[in-house]
Amino acid sequence: MMGADSPNIIFILADDLGYTDIGCYGSHYYETPNIDRLASEGIRFTNYHQCQNCQPSRAAMMSGQYSPRTGVYTVGSIERFDWRSRPLRPVDNVMSLPLDRTTIAQSLKLAGYSTAIFGKWHLGEDDDHHPSKRGFDEAITSMGRHFDFQTHPKVEVPEGKYLADFLTEKAEDYIRRKQDESFFLFLSHYAVHTPLQAKEDWIEHFEKKAPVGGHNNPVYAGMIASVDESVGRIMRVIDDLHLSEKTLLIFSSDNGGVGGYERDGVLGGSTTDNFPLRSGKGSLYEGGTRVPLIMRWAGKTKPGSQCSVPVINVDLPATFIDLAKAPAPSQKVDGESLFPLLSDPTGGKLKREAIFQHMPGYLGAGNHTWRTTPAGSIQIGDWKLIEFFEDSHLELYHLADDLGEQKNLALTNPEKAEELFSRMKAWRNEIGAKMPTPHTPEPPVQIKPERKGQKGGQGKHGAGKKKAQTQGKIRIL
Repeated sequence: MMGADSPNIIFILADDLGYTDIGCYGSHYYETPNIDRLASEGIRFTNYHQCQNCQPSRAAMMSGQYSPRTGVYTVGSIERFDWRSRPLRPVDNVMSLPLDRTTIAQSLKLAGYSTAIFGKWHLGEDDDHHPSKRGFDEAITSMGRHFDFQTHPKVEVPEGKYLADFLTEKAEDYIRRKQDESFFLFLSHYAVHTPLQAKEDWIEHFEKKAPVGGHNNPVYAGMIASVDESVGRIMRVIDDLHLSEKTLLIFSSDNGGVGGYERDGVLGGSTTDNFPLRSGKGSLYEGGTRVPLIMRWAGKTKPGSQCSVPVINVDLPATFIDLAKAPAPSQKVDGESLFPLLSDPTGGKLKREAIFQHMPGYLGAGNHTWRTTPAGSIQIGDWKLIEFFEDSHLELYHLADDLGEQKNLALTNPEKAEELFSRMKAWRNEIGAKMPTPHTPEPPVQIKPERKGQKGGQGKHGAGKKKAQTQGKIRIL
């Protein structure tokens, strides 16, 4: 059972919010006064990582396991993108969190916590996989739209209600009802994910502002403002109920922001910009995986502190289990409790050295460009190595000197590259990480131009045209 000093845990998660989309992380266009205040009252982590897109991040945060253990590597099946035009066949993707994994909600319930989730789940919406069957006492899920949205289970929603406001109201009500109990609340926003939909007053507000760098979209800015409002409302409830010293409040995002692609020649449809980080959502470069993480526990965390130790999503369940004195789940937990860093953000140390990413699939963009091809990464301190599986080439970066990952040091520092590469291969063997397999792309069908005066459809050129159309149907995914 929980210890006497075990805190309530409130985890507010934004969707697709980039590292620099918050004022205290560098934005001078978006406005986040409440999130900035949360950072001023707690710890701001500057080296926290998620997976390259949302579903594997959520599986890791619920199970405490790296993707190779759950099989959740990306969103959807491998048929989502045209992998048949590439030299590797991706590893098949698991699209729901396996039922034999104990979720963090189930662990906390065993420790005596009440549990609730309001918002995006994305780990299986059928009856067996729904969060109401995965340890959450109360569960209302929704994703896909910010206005005129649907919920599961279906509940009454006032006409014109904005999803972020609806979810926040549910969370506020839950906190008030559970204030005399120990509880775990997961407020999982769908904002700022597309479709870009914001409240009109916020759009008008940001239309009057001058853009700053790659931050220039008033609708997107309005969505961020609504998430910030949500954080402010939750802080206000906690403070009004005098729960601040009993509550660990966390804010983060599930992957990097949608932007920064064009500098790498990727036509990814940028909405924001993660500069100085490279690339964005879908990539194993820092813009795709490094996101904000803020924690406040009044009386326990030092106000305005900052921590630069590399940490990752699998650490959150380990932290919650540690703080709640909850029993360990049935599966292996890959993360490590961040409690030493909460106590001492500058001098605290973790036992492990390395954090890892493993993405054995493709994430496409526009015009046959790719946010990522199959790849894996390892980070130890300031050193980061990425292996791209198609041709096995390595990229080595020293992030303290080159946060934008512009200077590949693999050739000039081969010893360090080999050291990290060996560590990553050993980790893959230990964890049983599956690798993509060779695939020989089919050559495109060549159609000879029709000779003047010849009608197509009956001769060999017509037959060729029919074959090309059939081939096209096979290859378009």
